[in-house]
Amino acid sequence: MIIDGKKVAIEIRNAIKARLDQTPNVNITLATVLVGDDPASKLYVGMKHREANAAGLRSKNIELPADTSQAQLEQQIETLAKDDSVHGILVQLPLPGELDKDRVLARIPPEKDVDGLTDVNMGRLVQGQKQLVPCTPLGVMRLIDAYKIETSGKTAVVVGRSALVGLPQFLLLAERGVDATVTIAHSRSPDLAATCKTADILVCAAGSPAMITAEHVKPGAMVFDVGVSRTDQGIQGDVDFASVSKVAGGITPMPGGTGPMTVACLLENTVLAARLQGALKV
Repeated sequence: MIIDGKKVAIEIRNAIKARLDQTPNVNITLATVLVGDDPASKLYVGMKHREANAAGLRSKNIELPADTSQAQLEQQIETLAKDDSVHGILVQLPLPGELDKDRVLARIPPEKDVDGLTDVNMGRLVQGQKQLVPCTPLGVMRLIDAYKIETSGKTAVVVGRSALVGLPQFLLLAERGVDATVTIAHSRSPDLAATCKTADILVCAAGSPAMITAEHVKPGAMVFDVGVSRTDQGIQGDVDFASVSKVAGGITPMPGGTGPMTVACLLENTVLAARLQGALKV
């Protein structure tokens, strides 16, 4: 089974548009901040704005030169934070040079943090009081829901331990109501293949191209490829699709799997952020 992220993402986007069409006098705005001229980052930001506009959201893109100072970047975030017409703020990562992303993220009010990366929103997730959740792991959970993949009593393995994906994915899979038994593994885990092969649900988020092969996958497992690497052959996920697809019960393609879901959940978070700020009542 191909787990089609594009299809589910379109369904989420259309549902948001239908909801916003019922409130024509409400304008919800997503602001992005892009520092430097990295082509991939520009591509990702452009995609986010296209999808936001298609869903009926307004969007605002702030582009800053690569030599922007820490103070200048933080000032820009503070300006957006004080702007009541802006409901969501996203800083495109990674930042160039020596810019400190943690100091930048700390300037984003938790209720406008549509990437779910501030310490407040991460803390809420740890405590089971989640509001705005990191978009990529949230996207995996939306795919699990859409494809009615059983989680209760199942074993899940998350490969990768980043604050952006691995750690929040662990928490979302383990939370009450989902109830999977979850292990975090990584490149230094002893016998990674044996650990992965215990998984009914395998989420691969290490950023190491084609590191997960058929020998890592339990027959019938549901495999979600989150890792993205730029190689000479183009974009490559963590999963060797050709071999794993012969063993897995379900698998996300790369591209077209978890990537579109990340953007869809960004839109979902922006609408939630507007509701948290009192701009949207329904």
